[in-house]
Amino acid sequence: MKYKISLLLLVPVFTVLFNSCNTKEQKVNDPDSPPDNHRDIVSPYFGQKPPGLIPEVFAPDIVSLKERVQGSVSFSPDLDEMYFSAKKKSENWDGSVYFSRLENKKWTDLKKANFTKGKSIAEASPFVSPSGKRIYFLDDNTKIWYVDRLEDSWSDAVKLDLPIKDDDVIFSPNEAKNGDLYYFNLSKFKLYYAPNKNGEFPEVREVEVEFGVHNFISPSQDFLLVDDRDHHEDKARKDNDIYVYFKKKDGTWTKPINLGSEVNSDFSETSPRITPDGKYLFFSRYIEDAAADIYWVSAEVVHRLRPNDL
Repeated sequence: MKYKISLLLLVPVFTVLFNSCNTKEQKVNDPDSPPDNHRDIVSPYFGQKPPGLIPEVFAPDIVSLKERVQGSVSFSPDLDEMYFSAKKKSENWDGSVYFSRLENKKWTDLKKANFTKGKSIAEASPFVSPSGKRIYFLDDNTKIWYVDRLEDSWSDAVKLDLPIKDDDVIFSPNEAKNGDLYYFNLSKFKLYYAPNKNGEFPEVREVEVEFGVHNFISPSQDFLLVDDRDHHEDKARKDNDIYVYFKKKDGTWTKPINLGSEVNSDFSETSPRITPDGKYLFFSRYIEDAAADIYWVSAEVVHRLRPNDL
């Protein structure tokens, strides 16, 4: 069965929409739009004032632009590169990966990565590995590709060899510190991981959790973030919320824990990612008319939910 799905965000169960210091000193904008002003930044996260326990739009009018669907944010380990998926609301295709680098104490203008050099009409869901040496992403057929870091550039894109069916639809590839690869298989509607065996992935195993779609595994694999619309408290709701699972001492996972009303709203929250320094949670929130902004919040909203006996 051949699926044709948009990659930028997932809303209802069978509808994938993923098709997931105030800055006065920097120029970073949508390359498809004319730049509005020049801004220079010398600090991480585009010089934005760090959020507390209430989510805030990340870099409004610089990275988070109105009239656009955007999400799946990933930073390099040194916090000097940022990659994310985005597409204009008016576009009926799956979008692109955009990136910016901190060079000479300035963030560069956003550019399309074009990892596949035209082999795929869409690229989405980028994830920079914890080592910073590889970026995983999805093509327009929801297959996992990767590029490896060269001295000052990226290698040609390579399709990842996984022991899965050709027609399986995959989301949210991301990697733990030991190289184990986690992803969501929409065809089976389950989370899986592929243990790293000397840089290869000869087998896949199901992640034994109750539910979850766009996923993020912590570097040490001690917690797992997912989004899903399975609202135990209110079955009438149709929006996505973000949940966390914590790994127990016996290797199993806790029950899913909703991140709460501070993070989850009446809109859909998707594509959770924790930054490499462990300080912030990034995610996307649909507001209206299929537009989604990038939000960030202190990672304490996750850590404070950890059970005391773990």
